[in-house]
Parts: sequence; C-alpha cells; structure tokens
Amino acid sequence: MGSYLNSGNKGFRESLNSAIYVDKTGFIARMNAVLDTQQKFVCVSRPRRFGKSVAANMLAAYYNQDEDSAKLFEDLEISQSESYRKHLNKYDVIKINMQDFLSMAGNVDEMLSMLCKYLIFDLTDYFTEIRFRDNNNLIQVMKDIFARTKRPFIILIDEWDCLFREYQQDGDAQKKYLDFLRAWLKDKEYVALAYMTGILPIKKYGSHSALNMFTEYSMTDSGNLAEYFGFTEEEVKALCAKYEMSFEEMKAWYDGYRLVTHTKDGDICYYMYNPKSVVEALMRHKFGTYWNRTETYEALKIYIQMDMDGLKDAVVRMLAREEIRINTGTFENDMTTFATKDDVLTLLVHLGYLTFDGTRETVAIPNKEVSQEYVNAISTMDWQEVIHSVEASRKLLTSLWEMDSQAVAEGIDRAHREISILEYNDENSLSCTVNLAFYFAREYYTIIRELPSKKGFADICLIPRKLHMDKPAAVIELKWDKDAAGAIAQIKDKNYVDALRDYEGNLILAGISYDRKTKAHTCVIEKVQKTDTID
Repeated sequence: MGSYLNSGNKGFRESLNSAIYVDKTGFIARMNAVLDTQQKFVCVSRPRRFGKSVAANMLAAYYNQDEDSAKLFEDLEISQSESYRKHLNKYDVIKINMQDFLSMAGNVDEMLSMLCKYLIFDLTDYFTEIRFRDNNNLIQVMKDIFARTKRPFIILIDEWDCLFREYQQDGDAQKKYLDFLRAWLKDKEYVALAYMTGILPIKKYGSHSALNMFTEYSMTDSGNLAEYFGFTEEEVKALCAKYEMSFEEMKAWYDGYRLVTHTKDGDICYYMYNPKSVVEALMRHKFGTYWNRTETYEALKIYIQMDMDGLKDAVVRMLAREEIRINTGTFENDMTTFATKDDVLTLLVHLGYLTFDGTRETVAIPNKEVSQEYVNAISTMDWQEVIHSVEASRKLLTSLWEMDSQAVAEGIDRAHREISILEYNDENSLSCTVNLAFYFAREYYTIIRELPSKKGFADICLIPRKLHMDKPAAVIELKWDKDAAGAIAQIKDKNYVDALRDYEGNLILAGISYDRKTKAHTCVIEKVQKTDTID
C-alpha cells in the first residue's frame, strides 16, 4: 500500500461512519459497465462540495485489491448488481488529488515532475519483482508492469481542473498539462478505467483538445449519471422525515438543480439538492446558507459585473425568478474566454450559481441559498438600484399584508424607476418588476408564476410554506394599460382561487396595473376567506 497506489479505503469508511450517508454506490455499476471498453475514459464535472471526492474515495475502496472492502459494501445498493463480485477488489488503483501536487509545486513543470516521481516511487516499491526499462519514465514503468501482470490500472484523478482555475491566463501551462494527461492515458493498455472529476468540463483547445477520448458528464449534460450529481428529491424527503425537518422548507432553500437523463422510454428529470447544504441543515437543525461558507461571494461578483451586453439585465431578471434562454455551445470550458454573456452564464452553471434546463435551453437561479449569494455580491457593487429594490421588498410585503394598496403601488413605482435597465413595454416586464419588488416574499412563500386553474393562469401566486401558515396567501393579477379593478374581476371571473382549493386560511387578491400614459402603477387589494364563494 502506498500514498497514491492502492492507498486503502479509509476515505470511504469515513463517509460510511458519518452521521448522514446517502447510498450512491449504484454509480459503481455504471463504472463497471465501461471497464476495459472504449468508454473507459470518464470525466465528471460538478460544483464545489457536491460529492466529487466522496465518489472518488468510493471507487478507490471498491476497486483496490490490497484491502477486502466487502463488509463496507455488503448492505449497499451495489451489492445487488450482477457486476459487484466480478470487480470487487480486483485492480491496482492509482488515486491522486491534482490540487495537492499543484499546491506543492511552483509551476506546472514542477507539478508534473513531482507527480511522476511520486507515482514511480509507489509503483517500483510495490512491484519489486519487475525489471524496468526506465525507472524515471512513468509511462514506461506502467507499461512494464502491465506487460508482466496483465492487470490494468484504475486511475482516479480528483480536482483534475485545478490548474485551469489557478493558472487561468497561462495558456502554455494549460496545454502542457493536457498534453501530459493525453500521453499518460490515451491508447494505453494499462488503463482499465480513467476517471477524472473537477468543476470545469475539459478545456477546448482546437488541436489541443487532447482529451477527446473522455466521455463528459457535466451540469449542462449529465448523461445517464444525473442521479449521482447530488441528493435526489426522494433521498432528501427520507432525510427530512428522519431528522424531523420540513421538506418544503428544505426544497425552498436547496433544491433547483434540474438534470435530465434521456432514455429510450423518455426523459427522466431529477431535481437535485446541494449535498453540503442539506447535510449542514440537518446536522444543525437549522436552515441557512452553508454551501459558500468556504468561499466568499467575491467569486460570483467577478463574473456578474463583467461588461457583457445584456448580462446585467439577465441577472436582474433571474433575481425576479425568470428563466433566461442561452446558448452553451460557445463556452470554451475555462474561466477567462468569454465572447458573450451566454459564456459567462454557462460558467456560472458549472460553478453551481445557476441551473440549466437542457430541454428549454434556459438558466435560472436555483434556490433561496444561491439567490442570497447574488444579493450579497450585488450589495457590494454599483448596482444600487437593484439592491434598493431588494431591501425595499420587506416593506412592500408588509404593505400587501396590511392591504395598503397605495403603498404597494408606490413601492412598485419605485422599483420600476430604479430598475431602469429593464425594457418596460409589456406585461412580462411588469411581471419581472413586481417579482423583484416582492423579492423578500420567498422568505415565507412558495412563489408560482402562472399558476394554472380551470379557466386560465393566475399571474403570480404566493402560497405560504407550512412553517409560515400565519401569513395570508395571495393571488396577484397583472394588467398592462388596463384597470387594476379589472384584474380583481378577472381573478374572480376565471376562478383562479380554485387553484388554491387545498389551502386553508386568509387569502388576498391583488390587482396591479401600469398606465403607459401616466407612467404610474395602480393597485386594488381585497381580502377573502377560503370559505367565501367567489362568483
């Protein structure tokens, strides 16, 4: 057993020993299926703290031949797979965290030299009976081992992309690194599986798309691995029941990463939860912002304040719960090459600050926790008009509860004036302004845009979550160049309240209108009881 060769199963044992462990060993069966095939090169990219290292430790424990890991896996999902026994503890495993080598080295040459030196040390120390042609050449050493043993290696590389994140401007260093990985891995008989994990997909470099043998699974295309990119909704429901915490509240805080698996029988959509945040909330028995406590909002701020045409407008609209259509195809899989705002938004998907809907080709802010990061970042930027609207939303929500229609109209007027970057020419832009003006409502409500009823769609519905049932529900209808009282009439006419038939409690109806001539908003508010009949 060495530091990098057959380093043991301690990492996975620690995961199993933890108070909260979610069984993701089904992932091993997916890797077993590609062993010693042309699909044996796998690169999985996902955001920080989404379980990348846990998965690498799990694979190392399963394949490593120097330790018997049967007791670790015997009660887990993988033990039911036909391939379980065939590959359990049958391989020599090289497992490295590339960030460790980069941190110890002064440049990429030192990093690669150190990596080769340390791996050769473990290999030659372990395979003492083999005569090596060149003890200083990693590739030749591994060729000599395979020629003698006929047993290929499992190679696990964690944080494979760290150099692209820390040497963002050094194209020569990046190319040298990619060329090294290509020479080490591609077309080598000694590779049974090469598994890499990081935050970024593999860098595109024209002729230096050196790692084109890898099948990539990312936040924009998770392939058939979507269910392993975080905690699924069913897994989170079970955890909430066990720890007696509100699933509805957990969903509002940490849900929102929409990943799709395409099958011959149709698409399967997974709504994934941030594992780090869910575990912290359960252990502390308190909902809060946990994911980014290891990194400040400065990382997000760098990108959203870039001078890209339409970027600010897109961020503001997403804060107002809108989805933005983008093209992810031009993104060059790095953190510096941005031709359009779409490239910036695509990077934010890979970093976890946005969720991507591959079916509609749109991005959105996934949940309350991430939305707070945007507010934190914007509060230190020159977007004062946006932060003013967010801060004023607390008072505006109180005005709605108090049925102060004039204060609500004035508050939306103020939001409209301040957010001047939005083109204000139709009901959609009015909806965006109203949603941003009521930003603070997400503290208490599930907010649904275009809630369907039997006779149409209510524009905005605020439905109190179970922990906040003391707050009234609200149905808000928007009108452009029409009477606000007519909006109330439409709510009643089309019986939008029927969409809330399962809700019991106070209900507010609000009609909000904008007059293009006077450039003013008007508001009419009524309160009804659910027992009332609305004709």
